[in-house]
Amino acid sequence: MWRRTPGAEYGRVTEIITGLNMSPLEILVLLGAVALVVARWLPPAARPRVTIAAGAVLVLSAIVLGVAGMRWQMLPVLAGAALALPFAFAPLLRRRSGRPAWRARWWLALPGSVACAGLIATGPVAAWAFPVPEFPEPSGDFAVGTRVVQWTDPRRPETFTADPNDRRTVVVQLWYPAQKSPAGTQRAQYLGRTEHEARTVSDALAREVGLPGFLVDGVPRARTRSVFDAPVDSKGGRFPVVLFSPGSGGVRTQNTAWAEELASHGYVVAALDHPYDSAAVVLADGRTINTETASTGDPEKDEELAAGWTAVRAADLGFVLTQLDDLDRGGTADPLSGHLDTSRAAVTGHSMGGAAALQAARQDHRFDAVIDLDGYPHGPASPSLDRPTLALTQAVTAATDPRYMPHLTEALKAGTTTSYRLTIPGAAHLTFMDGPLYLPPVPSIVGSLGRTESPRVVAAATLAFLDAVLRGEPGDLAGILPAYGNLTVYQPDNGR
Repeated sequence: MWRRTPGAEYGRVTEIITGLNMSPLEILVLLGAVALVVARWLPPAARPRVTIAAGAVLVLSAIVLGVAGMRWQMLPVLAGAALALPFAFAPLLRRRSGRPAWRARWWLALPGSVACAGLIATGPVAAWAFPVPEFPEPSGDFAVGTRVVQWTDPRRPETFTADPNDRRTVVVQLWYPAQKSPAGTQRAQYLGRTEHEARTVSDALAREVGLPGFLVDGVPRARTRSVFDAPVDSKGGRFPVVLFSPGSGGVRTQNTAWAEELASHGYVVAALDHPYDSAAVVLADGRTINTETASTGDPEKDEELAAGWTAVRAADLGFVLTQLDDLDRGGTADPLSGHLDTSRAAVTGHSMGGAAALQAARQDHRFDAVIDLDGYPHGPASPSLDRPTLALTQAVTAATDPRYMPHLTEALKAGTTTSYRLTIPGAAHLTFMDGPLYLPPVPSIVGSLGRTESPRVVAAATLAFLDAVLRGEPGDLAGILPAYGNLTVYQPDNGR
C-alpha cells in the first residue's frame, strides 16, 4: 500500500488502504456524509445523536484531510454532504430554539436524499477509476534499488536546438538488485526523484494525452517498490543489463512495475528519458525540457519524422550502453562498478521505443537480444535483424491497423535468427506500461487483463525470453511463451 507523507503526523491517516483505494480519513469523510443523508430517515429518537456525530466526524475529518492534502475525488463527497447538512441540522436548530420541529415531506425529501447519495457515491467510484497506483510486489529474490543519472554525449550535437555547442544529454533511471532495506524505509517516488518533479512529469503526460491534470493527481503521489540509492546486492555477482526506451511522449518511469520485476530477478534495467521527445525531462540543474515532437497529419511526412526521431533514440540507447560499460569498469567509485555484465545486454522499448530498440539492435552488435513492446517499426528495414527478437503485441487486425502487422511480420521474417511474436489476448496498447495501474479499467484504453494481471503477464513473458537468451537457461521458448498468449515463431531457414 502507499503512504503519502506530507508530515509524519499525517502519514497513517492518509495511507491508501489496499483494495479500497481510499485512506482512513477519506473513509471517515465518506461515512460522515452518508450518515448525514441517512439521518433524515431514522426514528426521531436516534436522529439528533446520529446527525451531531456524523457532522462532527465529517467536519473534523475534512479539516485534517484538507491540511494533509485532499484528492479531487473527495469533492463530490463534500458537495453531497454540504447539500445534506442544512436539511439534517435545521430540525435540530428549530427544536433547540423552542419552535416546532420541521421536516420536508418524504416525497420532497426523497429526491434530495437520492441526489445527495449520488454525489457522495461519485467519490469512491472516482477513487476506483483514478486511483493512487499500487505497484505490485516484485516476485524475485532480490530487493530493488533505483537511482537516476544524467549523461552528455560530447560527440553528438543536439539536433532539436539551433545551438551548435549544445550536446545530446539523456537522463537515465536504473533499477538494480539491492540489499533489503530496513523496515519503514521510504520507498521511491513514482515519476520523479521528488514530488515536485513527479508533478511536473504527471502534468506533462496529462497534457500529452489531452486529459485535465487533476484527473490523475494520484499518480505523482504514488510510491513504488524500490528504494532510492539502496546498496547493491554484491552477492548477486554481475547482472545482465536491459535498456528501455519509452513510447512517443513517454517517460523513463512509464514501465516502473516491469523494471522492478526484472530487477528483482537479477537484471539491471536502464530506462531513458529522451529530451525534446519525452513529455517532460527534468535535468540535474532544474531545467525542464518539454516535448517538441508532434505529428502533422500527413502520413508520409509523419513516417519520415518518426524515422528521424527513432534514429535519435537508437543512438541514445547505444550511448547509454557505452556509459554503462564505462561505469562498470570505473573501479569502486560507483556502487554498480563491477556488477554490470554489459556483455549480456538486451534492448527494449514500448511503442516508438520498440521501434528504436529494433533500430539500435541493427546498428549496435553489443545488444544480444531485442524486445519490442507493441511498437510499429519505423526507419530502415536493413540490415536484417541478427539478434533474437521478441515482439509482444495486442491483437491487431487489418481493420484496426492495416500496416502494423504486415510491417512487423516482414521485419521478423527477414531476421537471421529465430524471432517470436506473442499476441496477448485482452491486451491494449497501454497494457504494456504502467497505465493499467492508474487509469480507468476501460478495455479499449488499458485492455481487459486487469490491474494485477497486466503487469504480471508482460513481465513474465519478458523474463522467460531474457532468461533463455541472456542467461542460457534451459527450456524451449516455443513451448514456454504460449502460456502468455498466441505465439508465432519465425525461423531464419523457413521464414515462418
